[in-house]
Amino acid sequence: MAIWDIKQRNNLVRGFGIYEGAAKCMWGGGATPSTVNTIDEVNPVTTGDATDFGDLVAARQYMGGAGNKIKGIFVGGDSAVNVIQTFNFQSAGNCSDFGDLTSGRLGVAGCGNEITAVFGGGDDGSGSYYNIIDQVFYATTGNAIDFGDLQATESFVAASASTTRGVWFGGNAGGDAPAATGPEKTAHYITFASKGDASDFGEMTTANNQNTASGNNTKAVITNGQATLGNGSYEQCIIATTGSFSDYDDLTVGRFFEQGASDQLRGLHGGGANPSVSNVIDYTNIVSSGDFTDFGDLTSARKSACGIGNQEGGTGGEQMQRPSVTYMPGSGRGLILGGALADSPYHISTCEMITIPTLGNASDFGDLSVAKGSQQANSSSIRAFSAGGAAPGVIDVIETVFFQSRGNGSDWGDLVAASTSGGTANNSTRAIKAGGENPSVLAAIDYYDMTSAGNAADFGDLSENMRGCAGVMSPTRGVFGGDEDSPGTAIDYITIASTGNGTDFGDLSEARNKPGSVCSTTRGVFGGGRSPTLRNTMDYVTIASAGNATDFGDLTDARFNFSAHLSTITRGVFAAGSSPGVINIMDYITIATTGDAADFGDLTAPKNETTCGHCDANSGLQH
Repeated sequence: MAIWDIKQRNNLVRGFGIYEGAAKCMWGGGATPSTVNTIDEVNPVTTGDATDFGDLVAARQYMGGAGNKIKGIFVGGDSAVNVIQTFNFQSAGNCSDFGDLTSGRLGVAGCGNEITAVFGGGDDGSGSYYNIIDQVFYATTGNAIDFGDLQATESFVAASASTTRGVWFGGNAGGDAPAATGPEKTAHYITFASKGDASDFGEMTTANNQNTASGNNTKAVITNGQATLGNGSYEQCIIATTGSFSDYDDLTVGRFFEQGASDQLRGLHGGGANPSVSNVIDYTNIVSSGDFTDFGDLTSARKSACGIGNQEGGTGGEQMQRPSVTYMPGSGRGLILGGALADSPYHISTCEMITIPTLGNASDFGDLSVAKGSQQANSSSIRAFSAGGAAPGVIDVIETVFFQSRGNGSDWGDLVAASTSGGTANNSTRAIKAGGENPSVLAAIDYYDMTSAGNAADFGDLSENMRGCAGVMSPTRGVFGGDEDSPGTAIDYITIASTGNGTDFGDLSEARNKPGSVCSTTRGVFGGGRSPTLRNTMDYVTIASAGNATDFGDLTDARFNFSAHLSTITRGVFAAGSSPGVINIMDYITIATTGDAADFGDLTAPKNETTCGHCDANSGLQH
C-alpha cells in the first residue's frame, strides 16, 4: 500500500500530476422525516437520478458544507454537534473525522475557495444564535480556528463564494429581523485572504430564512426560503459587487429546506418540503439565468440535506489539464506575447516560448488573435493573459492562451477601459492591472478573475498617475514602480486579495520608465528603462517591507520597453527591448543574489514592446 506525503501530493495536484476527475454535486444527510446518514451524488453536466455515494459518520440534518476540487466537508448539524467530517469527491465511500468546530451548532452555512473553507452562523437548537465564523484548511485535518464574526447572530443562512470572497445571505434572527426568529434581508461578506469580521454586502429584495444558495465564481442564486413558499421565488447577485440583488426564476415547485449545489454552469437544488418531503432535484443555467427544470430525483425524499459541489463558486471551476509528455505545468514555461518590430508590420501577433530554468533560445508557440504590443501581462499556472495594449490604437481586450497547448489566443473579457503600458501583478486567481495610458496618463487599477472568463472590475487608484510602470508581486502584495512623468521614481503597493487605492512604498534609485521586472515571493527587481537616457541598472525591493529600492547590479546592456514577469521564484529573465535599436537579447539573474545579469539566449527575432511576459510558476502563484 502506498503512503502519501501530504506536501508531495499537494505539489502533484498543483502540477497536474493528479487529475481531479469529473464534476460532482452531493447531498449529505437530511430527514425523511427520520434523520438519515445517506450521501447522494449526481453529475451536474448531465441529468438523471442521484446514486448512493456513501454515509456520514452519523445521521444528521441542518449541516453546513463546502468543498474544493478534491475534498468535501460537512460540519455541525442537529443536536448542535461540533463534528467536522470529510470525504474525497472521486472515491465513493463513507465520511471520516476531520476535527471539531469552535462551537457546536446547527443551521450553519459554509463556503470557500480551493484552499480554505469558512462556516458562519448557526444556533444551538434552544434559541441561542451565533455570529461565529470558523475556518479550516482542506490540506490539513484538525479543529477549526476563529476567522471573525458575522454582522449579527443568525441561523439557517445561505452562503456562496467567488475565489476571493465569501457571502452569507438572509436567515433567522439577524440584525434587521422583524421578529426574534427572522426572517431577514441582510447579507455580509468576508475576504478569504484576510481574517476579520464580515462587512455589509447589502440587502436582499425580500426578507427570507431557511434559505440556501448555488453559484459559480461570479454569481450567487439564493432561495427565498419559507418566507415565499407559495411561489418558490429566488434572487441573484454578483458576488464581486455589493448590493446587486435582482429577481431570479422560480423552482418547479416552491419548497423550503431544499439545498443547493453547483458547478460553474448549473445550479442544482435538491429535496425540501412543501409541506411533505420531496425527492425533486431542479436545475438552472446560472450564467444565463434560465428557468428551473427537472433534473432527476434524490435516492429518497428528504429535507434539510446539505448540498455541496467540487466545481462550485470559489473553486475556480476550471478542471485542470493533464500533463503532456513534453510539458509539465508549473515547470517554468515562459511566454513572450506580441510586441513590435523595427519595420513594417510594426506590431506582431507572434508568441514565443522559453523554459526559464534552462538557458537557451526561444521557439515559436502560436499567435495572438490581433497583432499588438505594450500589453499588460498576468498568468495563472494554467493560462497566460494579455490585457489591453496598442494595436496600434489603445484597446481593452483581455486575451488568453494555455501554457500547455501550443496554439493561438482566445478572448477572455475586457478591461474597465482601454489602456497600455501599465504595471501588473497577480496571485493564483486574481489579476491586477495598474496605471498605464489611454493616451492620457492613468492611475486606475483594474482586476479580473483568472479562473472564470469575464470582464475586469474597478479595484481603486494608484497614489499618482503612472505610465510605463512595471509590477512585481508576492502571493499577497503587488508593487508598481517606474513612471514616464516627473519625478519617475515612485513605487506604490496594493494588497491583491482586497480592493482599494495604492499606497506609497518608496522610490527607485533613479527615475525611469518602461523598465522590465522579475520577482521571487519576497524580492522584486526592476531593470533597465529610460528617463530619457537608457539605463542598464537594476534595483530591488523587499516586497513585504515598504522602503526605497537598492542597487542589484547591471543588465548586459542599457535598454527599455521590454518584458515583465518572466520569472520563477529563483530566476528572472529580461527579454528584448530597445537599445536604442530593437534587439532579441535575453538576460537572466538569480533573484536571491545581487549581481550583474548574464546571457540567457535569443528570441527568434528582434522586438520591443514585449511587456507581455508570463511564467506558469511565477511568484504570485506560490502558497
